[in-house]
Amino acid sequence: MDNVNSFENLNKVNMSSSFYEAKDKCVYILLSKTSTLPSDVIQMWTKEPYAHTSLAFDIELNEMYSFARKKLHNPFRCGFIEEDITSGVFGRDVDTVCRVCRLCVTETQYNKIRNIIEDFKKESSYYKYNYLGIVGIMCNKAVERKYNYFCSQFVYYVLENAGVEMFGKEPGLTRPEDFRQWDKLELIYEGKLIDYRKFLHNEYMKNKSHDEGYIEYKKTVGE
Repeated sequence: MDNVNSFENLNKVNMSSSFYEAKDKCVYILLSKTSTLPSDVIQMWTKEPYAHTSLAFDIELNEMYSFARKKLHNPFRCGFIEEDITSGVFGRDVDTVCRVCRLCVTETQYNKIRNIIEDFKKESSYYKYNYLGIVGIMCNKAVERKYNYFCSQFVYYVLENAGVEMFGKEPGLTRPEDFRQWDKLELIYEGKLIDYRKFLHNEYMKNKSHDEGYIEYKKTVGE
C-alpha cells in the first residue's frame, strides 16, 4: 500500500520523536485495514488506506474497544466489542496494516472516557452495528440512533462526550480518514499490525524511558 510507510522507515522516525516522554493521561487510536470483504469494499469506496477505527487505553493495545463483528466467520453479527490484536479477525489476517496514534487528554477527560466505556460494557447486549449509518455517510446524511454505531462514529462519540475538542463533524459522518488527518493525534507507528508489539519492545528497550506508558509496558512484559 503506497501511503503506508515501511516498518524500517517508521522505526527511524520514532527513535527521534518524543512519544516516549508522555506524562499526561493518554488514549490510543488504532486505524486498520484487514483483508476482509467489508474492509475491502470500504477501501474501494473511500480510496483511503484504513477502514476501521478502535479506541485503546494503553500503548500495547491490550484494552481496546470498537464496533465490529462478534464472531470471526459472521460479518453480519456486529456490535460493541473488546478487541484483541492477536485473535479474531486481527489474529487471522496477518497482513493487516495499521496506524497507531496517541491522544493526550486531561485526567477529567480520561476518567469520563473510562466511565462512558463502562456504560457501553454494562449495556453491551443492546448495541448493534449502525448499517443504516454507513448508507447515511454515502448520502452525506448523519444517521444517529440510540444503541447503534459504526466504528469511527463510536470513537468520535466517546471522545466528544468526554469533553475532548473534536474536529467539527457529526459523529454519524465521521470516517477513519478524519482521525488519520486529525492534527491532535501523535503518530507512534504505521505498518503491519503483527509487528507492532515487537516494534514497541525494541524501541522501549533502546530508550529506557520512565514515562507512564513505559512503566505500564514493563508490567505487561514482566520486566
